[in-house]
Amino acid sequence: MKVLVPVKRVLDYNVKARVKPDGSGVDLSNVKMSMNPFGEIAVEEAVRLKEKGIASEIVVVSIGPQQAQETIRTALAMGADRGILIQTDEQVEPLSVAKLLKAVVDEEQPQLAILGKQAIDDDANQTGQMLAALLDWPQGTFASKLEIADGKAKVTREIDGGLQTLLLELPAVITTDLRLNEPRYASLPNIMKAKRKPISMKTPDDYGVAIETHLEQIRVFEPPKRKAGVIVESVAELVDNLKKAGVI
Repeated sequence: MKVLVPVKRVLDYNVKARVKPDGSGVDLSNVKMSMNPFGEIAVEEAVRLKEKGIASEIVVVSIGPQQAQETIRTALAMGADRGILIQTDEQVEPLSVAKLLKAVVDEEQPQLAILGKQAIDDDANQTGQMLAALLDWPQGTFASKLEIADGKAKVTREIDGGLQTLLLELPAVITTDLRLNEPRYASLPNIMKAKRKPISMKTPDDYGVAIETHLEQIRVFEPPKRKAGVIVESVAELVDNLKKAGVI
């Protein structure tokens, strides 16, 4: 079974985001970039499926600038077999990403696509659902447990009321939640091996997909600074302060 895992190059989650002085976006100059954490979980799950003998090949795909090769190399060091970089310097919205991934699926013919549920830069949580709709495949979103057997995927997902279990016919689209697994650290030998694994360089034109913009980002600004807390001497004083603040 071939597994397709899309990954995204984003601002490292340990780095404090800085807004550009003109408010046009987040300043990404001279900052550390890394793989989207939910994408790491997706890669780890695919590698575990391969270790169990369920998956035979893991193909990682990323859409972005040339530097996104580093993100793909990270996935290859974790255990993926080969990568595809769809190179573009444009800002790519979820619908265009889903269209490009559909074109990759049509070409590669995987039996399973595992994606992170959302990227930590735009928090859109749309690509997996859009991809499933374009492919007309069943989908299991926010997966906290995944089992593959007899041509079906058993997905446990967390909902407000508890846990929901879905049984999906393959091929299917799965999006990963935080509790699905804990990604491994790539060992030095695997990092060296990843340098020899192939990465195919593509463009959106190779797949006949035009990058379209449907959203306009008007302004980006930092959240207001929190005010210092107040120490109260009694419950009555606490209640009085809460009333003045309009909380109660």
